Amino acid sequence: MSTVNLINSGDTAWVLISIALVMLMTPALGLFYGGMVGKKNVLSTIMLSFVTIALISLQWVIYGYSLAFGKDVDGIIGSLNFLGLQGVGQTPNPDYAGTIPHIAFMLFQMMFAVITPALITGCYVERVRFGGFLIFTLLWATFVYDPICHWVWGVGGWLRNLGALDFAGGLVVHLSSGLSAIAVAIVIGKRKGYGKVSFEPANIPMTIIGAFLLWFGWFGFNAGSALGSNGLAANAFLVTNTAGAAAGFIWLLLSWNHKRPSALGFATGVVVGLAAVTPASGYVNAISAIVIGGLAAFLSYFAIRWRMKTRIDDSLDVFACHGIGGIWGVLAVGIFTTKAINPAGADGLIYGNWNQLLIQFYAVLSVGVYSFVGTYIIAKLVDLIVGFRVQDKEEVVGLDISQHGETII
Repeated sequence: MSTVNLINSGDTAWVLISIALVMLMTPALGLFYGGMVGKKNVLSTIMLSFVTIALISLQWVIYGYSLAFGKDVDGIIGSLNFLGLQGVGQTPNPDYAGTIPHIAFMLFQMMFAVITPALITGCYVERVRFGGFLIFTLLWATFVYDPICHWVWGVGGWLRNLGALDFAGGLVVHLSSGLSAIAVAIVIGKRKGYGKVSFEPANIPMTIIGAFLLWFGWFGFNAGSALGSNGLAANAFLVTNTAGAAAGFIWLLLSWNHKRPSALGFATGVVVGLAAVTPASGYVNAISAIVIGGLAAFLSYFAIRWRMKTRIDDSLDVFACHGIGGIWGVLAVGIFTTKAINPAGADGLIYGNWNQLLIQFYAVLSVGVYSFVGTYIIAKLVDLIVGFRVQDKEEVVGLDISQHGETII
């Protein structure tokens, strides 16, 4: 039987739909972030996400996919055997997805590579030099994202061989971007007036729309990671929605107890829950998803309140949302994963397997340290060579005008 005949049309159709859903998430992220910044920085914030789609799409096609999923080199990185997508065609690659075209798998993974550096932008909005952002994003994708992706998902990757489980990106996407955000925030410094003036969001309805579109796209993010139209995809769809709902509701109650039920808080809580369940979505049941989402909201809510008392200006709390959500979600896999949901996975702590939690903890520590240190070095280099931050007068007038010569006002 030819490899072409092994292609399943249903699986292929679902993955192609999922590619479109995950692509939607990056402009949705732009809206989510754009609504939370000041009016003079809305366009520039949206632009950061929008341009990332183009920049990383090119990087991924030329060499990024090969570094992440090419032939393994010592468990650390892929070789350049897929350089320029050589050998990536319409027939399946049995190492990664045996029932869909290899090019469809590549495209699906491209959308993950796109949104991850876009997530980091939330930590340095309102003060980043556009040229510095472009260089940083390209270097970060090459030297941080691509190696981590290979470690966790690439055949031969050392964390994959260790047995670390990450169904849809808790380590690769959320933990890496969250820890990187802290590193960049330290390098780029605080916004002018941070801690002295109030930074009012420009358009909360825009943020809520962005959050809803992220929720919608997340079904492709998580359920699409089953790489087939099957029961595992349906379960991932279910637990994704369940965790997002639980986290949104818990955050609403927390904000209500503090002051009033916050629309912005609810939107943030939903995103936190979706991030937390991402690594677990192919391994846990719906009840576990409620616990994962609910506890993620609690942890992230108080992480934000703690961060506000520090000197770290992670503007839109990327670490508290994605870093904390990712850390908890990856550890939760070690607690709640069950072979009853995914026979290719493992049983977790509550099913008698302590070892999986230890593996997950080691993966969190390894990816977290590498992301923070690698990002700090890259950000420092960018700042020294081309400048990462705008001048004071450019920050005062706003990045919409100073960086792009445009305004919504």
